[in-house]
Amino acid sequence: MRGAYFKESFWTTDITSTLGYDTLLQHMNDGRKNCKEFEDFLKERAAIEERYGKDLVNLTKKKSCGQTEINTLKRALDAFKQQIDNIGQCHIQLAQTLREEAKRMEEFRERQKAERKKIETIMDSIHKQRQLQYKRTVDSKKMYEQRCREKDEAEMNVSRCNKNNMNQKQQDKIYAKLAHSKVTAEDADKTYQQNINQLDKVREEWQKEHIMACMFFENQEWDRINYYRNAVWTHVNQLSQQCVVVDGICEEVRKTLEGCIIEKDIEHFTEGHKTGDKPPAPIPYENFYNNVRSTTPVIR
Repeated sequence: MRGAYFKESFWTTDITSTLGYDTLLQHMNDGRKNCKEFEDFLKERAAIEERYGKDLVNLTKKKSCGQTEINTLKRALDAFKQQIDNIGQCHIQLAQTLREEAKRMEEFRERQKAERKKIETIMDSIHKQRQLQYKRTVDSKKMYEQRCREKDEAEMNVSRCNKNNMNQKQQDKIYAKLAHSKVTAEDADKTYQQNINQLDKVREEWQKEHIMACMFFENQEWDRINYYRNAVWTHVNQLSQQCVVVDGICEEVRKTLEGCIIEKDIEHFTEGHKTGDKPPAPIPYENFYNNVRSTTPVIR
């Protein structure tokens, strides 16, 4: 069984911290970049396959190969060139297939990005609410503590006033200040408690949204890794299939070469181009003087 989940592993004790969420978000962005890298890899591989395929096709069209051969060897060479053309076409087709795979990866990546954007918007909003409410609570706490100190000081002044025989006007002023400080302290206490309660509600809402975000990110990461793995698997299967197809094409060439019979080709050439079946006769030796005697007239 799994022992670690996103929703259990990306918290911090600081209520204002977004470290856990930021860590997850960075990881998700890195995953999206990795998908983009594989997408670009497929596009570049497709470009290479297309160039290679077109070069093979052009090679068979522009470059002669055994142009003056005859009979069975000529047929084998013609089949060889045709199959090289077929191999080129296979690479061109593979290039198109890889571009389609890259397009599917792009669509998957963009779909996850759009889905994640909704969660990010919600989390950004709840983080701002939490930060704002925390600041209000801290400020109200400071005000509450200040009002409490003022009330305590007013009470001390009243105590001193009772001991120091002040006139009625001064006493009234001190007592009025005490009464006012009690009211302001009570008001500050209420505001502080209200902000504490509100902060707790915001905290609970944020925790709920954070758990949902963690679960969403984990599901997306599961889908991304699964999709990425399957995409690479599909890619290597396509390359393997390409090898199978090319091997089949080469097997066709081998079959045509097996039909190339040396004796028949030699016989075919001989029958079609023979110039005669009788060699020249030996050139006899002719003695010069014998020829002279035979050609000199006899004088009677």
